[in-house]
Amino acid sequence: MERELRPNEFRREEGALRILDQSRLPGEIVYKDLTTAEQVFRAIRNLEVRGAPAIGVAAAFGAYLGVREAAGDEGAQLREKLKEVCRYLAGARPTAVNLSWALERMERRLEQPDCAGASASRLADILLTEAEQILAEDEAQNQAIAQQGLSLLEPGMGLLTHCNAGPLATSRYGTALGPILLGQEQGYGFHVYADETRPLLQGARLTALELQRAGVDVTLCCDNMAASLMAAGRIQACLVGCDRVAANGDTANKIGTLGVAVLARHFGIPFYVLGPTTTVDLRCTDGSRIAIEQRPAEEVTCQWYSRPMAPQGVKVYNPAFDVTPAGLITAIVTEQGILRPPYEISLAQAKKKKEK
Repeated sequence: MERELRPNEFRREEGALRILDQSRLPGEIVYKDLTTAEQVFRAIRNLEVRGAPAIGVAAAFGAYLGVREAAGDEGAQLREKLKEVCRYLAGARPTAVNLSWALERMERRLEQPDCAGASASRLADILLTEAEQILAEDEAQNQAIAQQGLSLLEPGMGLLTHCNAGPLATSRYGTALGPILLGQEQGYGFHVYADETRPLLQGARLTALELQRAGVDVTLCCDNMAASLMAAGRIQACLVGCDRVAANGDTANKIGTLGVAVLARHFGIPFYVLGPTTTVDLRCTDGSRIAIEQRPAEEVTCQWYSRPMAPQGVKVYNPAFDVTPAGLITAIVTEQGILRPPYEISLAQAKKKKEK
């Protein structure tokens, strides 16, 4: 097994957030040091950092980077600067709820009693510690998700993934890939089919890379091959991540996830969504309320090619996500346990347990 790729790491000595530029994988492994909120915004927007949990972690450090220059000001000025920076970073990508969750948590941290009357320098230190805590918590909850998810699987299963929800999208283990990687460590012998995930090929570039490096028996397939794999009896479970889960269980994930869920229902295959409770948004009543990010047309027409692959000027529909209705989801796996319908109850209970 090769050395683990880490998407986010804060280096205190350099005062920089070191990220793995995922837009250059798998051909190049390039790390970049980010020292300003503007650089973090661009990294999130340009998919150099991607995956809901990893985006949240990067945003938390981005909030700190955005205010540390105000450490010589009064505490009240730093608080105002933090609000400004958080509003700015929240606009990087609208669908992944972990982004807004992490930024709101950073703002709430300065409302705690130990921050009253503190200097701006002290407040900046507190924010850095909070961002580091968010990173540490993400690592711990990913391991719990992996353990919960593995309990649903049996050795030798054929599994289908869509997009990337591994360590590159989180901090360690990942969400949907967590049970697979943990199972690999324990000798489960899964065979994994990784959807390529058009148009940005996260499954081909990232998931296949992570699983191959971990020694998992992985086969890459085009998105439109999933149905034939299921019909042939090669898939016993589907595992996907999530960018936002509504209060009723409707789930936003990478475009194409809905199609996989519909196919799984037709063939009687369990369809599992895996993610931390931080991705559950109880303020969002159902999937129709989830904002879906629209990406540039060029991602479809010429992203990976030296020549255009579509007629010049053709209209392009390119949403980054779709919403899978709760009724198609067999279970939602979180660090708080395996949640079953009715999701309005089980999700609310998991969030309440998390907040204790």
